[in-house]
Amino acid sequence: MGRAFEFRKARKMKRWAAMSKAFTRIGKDIVMAVKEGGPDPDSNSRLRAVIQNAKSVNMPKENVERAIKKASDKSQGDYKEVLFEGYAPHGIAILIETATDNNTRTVANIRSYFNKCNGSLGTSGSVEFMFDHTCNFRIQADGLDVEELELDLIDFGCEEVFLDEDGIVIYAPFEQFGTLQKELESRGFTILSSGFERIPQV
Repeated sequence: MGRAFEFRKARKMKRWAAMSKAFTRIGKDIVMAVKEGGPDPDSNSRLRAVIQNAKSVNMPKENVERAIKKASDKSQGDYKEVLFEGYAPHGIAILIETATDNNTRTVANIRSYFNKCNGSLGTSGSVEFMFDHTCNFRIQADGLDVEELELDLIDFGCEEVFLDEDGIVIYAPFEQFGTLQKELESRGFTILSSGFERIPQV
């Protein structure tokens, strides 16, 4: 069928693989959010954020609803967030965030990856202090003044606001996620996506 067909096929397969990985991660996030705060998005801010992220990667609504229903089942395995710390070659600090239903298996896998790459798995607290734990939101720009918005949101934990090609990005400490999300929603802003990052201190 020619090179053009093969190129389109390869591009589609790459996109589908990325979507599959994103859907799997969001499915686990939904399980953790429901287990933590219940299946009602109106009263569960974390679940609202995950649903918004699902929309941003075009995850079908029925997939989201099925994941919430499955997570509400008491027989559903409980995923836990586990943080691993270690060092890559040349002493480069590494943090690895995982979601697992089998901590023993995950520890063994992470340790094997460090060993294969000549790194070392560290103890709890060995490198985490080198990173700032932050939350972030991306909202539609809609002609908003970035500096004015930053001043308005300082009282709700906002630390940094900047404009990029996909909208306005807002950063705040991890602990301010719920407070800032509630304020953005109350102001009627469209939240395109949200998440958490660990940013190296400089």
